[in-house]
Amino acid sequence: MRVRILGSAAGGGLPQWNCRCANCKAVRAGSPHVQPRTQSSVAVSADSRVWFLLNVSADVRQQLLAFAELWPPQPNRRGTTIGGCVLTDAEIDHTSGLLQLREGCRFGVFSTALVHRWLNRYFPIGTILADFADRPWTELTLNEALELPLPTGHPSGLRVRAFETGQDAPRFVPDDNADLTGSVIGLEITDSVTGGKLVYAPGVATISDTLRDAARGASCILLDGTFWTDDEPVQMEISSRSATEMGHVPVDGPNGTLEWLGGLPTRHRVYVHINNTNPMLNDRGPQRRRVNDKGVHVGADGDEFEV
Repeated sequence: MRVRILGSAAGGGLPQWNCRCANCKAVRAGSPHVQPRTQSSVAVSADSRVWFLLNVSADVRQQLLAFAELWPPQPNRRGTTIGGCVLTDAEIDHTSGLLQLREGCRFGVFSTALVHRWLNRYFPIGTILADFADRPWTELTLNEALELPLPTGHPSGLRVRAFETGQDAPRFVPDDNADLTGSVIGLEITDSVTGGKLVYAPGVATISDTLRDAARGASCILLDGTFWTDDEPVQMEISSRSATEMGHVPVDGPNGTLEWLGGLPTRHRVYVHINNTNPMLNDRGPQRRRVNDKGVHVGADGDEFEV
């Protein structure tokens, strides 16, 4: 299985259009030490011919242009190598790109039942897309493996298992005290031939037993690296809530992910979904050195891994 990071930033990307934090200023100034990044998305393929997108950001057009294997295949005048799109939540930065993939070419969308309901009722992507192209929707059941089908119905060679990594509703969903089971998931994707396993979890509220279980035996883990510290959103004046309250366990600190991730025997340990304010984005900073010293990689657009 090939794994490619299409976008490594959290919502807003880097630089974010309305932000003048140190990282955003550095990118605009052309610093070689802070790379620009598009919003979070990953592509996976068992055969390097058909690819599945894990989340579809608003930057999807730019991401497809940057990766020739997602260009229309020869010899057809129109076509796509996208076999389907798998969503980890209903957040705008993970789903709005579906609207840009509306011009024909059949492929499926996969999500939990709750995310499917939200994306039909409150942010009606499913309803809108139905008038443009065939987008059959398959609902994922937590902790049950599913063979991802190709648009033809044939097996893709990839199995997916959804597991819960948090419970949080997007801002556009009314606070109706509904059951939030299935609102935020991670994906365990296994190559049916090689047995290689990818764990993709861009939204993680805590290092739960469920996450620990998924990580066992993984060849590659792409993990939520949104904020460096729990108080970063407050200190940077972007929110009145802490990272944890926003549904993202921080990288640093006694309950952070770095010590845990750095101690795993996994070959590829990578942070993705990184907020523009996170100081580990500066490759000359002490935070980046700490991550590197743990053998963990700060993901960047275009990174590829064999699993």
